[in-house]
Amino acid sequence: MDSYEYTELLKKLKTKIENIAQIIDPQKIQSRLKEIEDMEQNPSFWEDAKKAGIIQKEKTKINSTLKKYLDAKKAVEDSVDYYEMAKEEGDEDSIKELFDEAQNLENLITKLEIAMMLSGDDDANNAIVTIHPGAGGTESQDWANMLYRMYLRWCERNNFKVEILDYQDGDEAGIKDVSFIVKGENAYGYLKVENGVHRLVRISPFDSNAKRHTSFSSVMVSPEVDDDIDIVVEDKDIRIDTYRASGAGGQHVNKTDSAIRITHIDTGIVVQCQNDRSQHKNKANALKMLKSRLYELELEKQQIAKDGVEKSDIGWGHQIRSYVLAPYQQVKDNRSGEAYSQVNNILDGDITKIMEDVLIGLK
Repeated sequence: MDSYEYTELLKKLKTKIENIAQIIDPQKIQSRLKEIEDMEQNPSFWEDAKKAGIIQKEKTKINSTLKKYLDAKKAVEDSVDYYEMAKEEGDEDSIKELFDEAQNLENLITKLEIAMMLSGDDDANNAIVTIHPGAGGTESQDWANMLYRMYLRWCERNNFKVEILDYQDGDEAGIKDVSFIVKGENAYGYLKVENGVHRLVRISPFDSNAKRHTSFSSVMVSPEVDDDIDIVVEDKDIRIDTYRASGAGGQHVNKTDSAIRITHIDTGIVVQCQNDRSQHKNKANALKMLKSRLYELELEKQQIAKDGVEKSDIGWGHQIRSYVLAPYQQVKDNRSGEAYSQVNNILDGDITKIMEDVLIGLK
């Protein structure tokens, strides 16, 4: 790195800090923290434990946001000051040290950008993920299984825990459907960008003529609702069907009608769970999935009302990402516009960079 490149980097980072300041409004955060501190001084504040808990959670969150912003802002400002001082004094050693630390400084600002993108009300929640193959039989079912493995490997890489809710094997290969909960900090914040249609182009291993095939699978991601969110689902609003669980799971699972399918009559949302031997546990998990889907639907309605723009249908032609294995190898995300060449690594769960590129692009 030379002096010109470093100067341009500092300009870019200063602009990013200014943009982040517009997003989070540090003065507004400081005012809100003062309000909360004043409320805490009132003994009656602690009488409503539930309300106090919610406000304390808000305080911790915005305090963390403000600290990250101030630390990053100071790091950039210090670098600017040190660089100007080193140039004036002709201190080549200090200038070289600043050049050597340039990448770490840029990474710090990138992490701040990601933290800002993961500051939504539900981003810290666990995520409920459902993968469903599109038309195309075995081809799409195998692709759905490849996506499932990709997310499992991503969870392993990032120390997220996975709980399977529903799993149905494909007819010949792959899967017909799978639903699972990803548990860990900011699980939904990251995985929400995976919501949509994923397209695969490859030489089919199931075609004896070795022709290229295009397959689609949809990924649906919802935040797991917590106790603070009140979503009422009455018996009259749903239809519950029981059926015999399929696939692996032990003799008991396959010999009893333990599997549960719940249809929400008003919205047409269908969820199912068959992973547990207990019908009661499957019903509880299915209701959890339904509440999360209904909550996500309400968030989408609010966003549409705010933006005044209808969300595009998630259909075969509205893919968010394409994975091309032949005739060349490339993964292209349609939202960030970025292309990636390490396809095998990506299919092995190395997708954090793709997610972060989308998150930064959404701001």
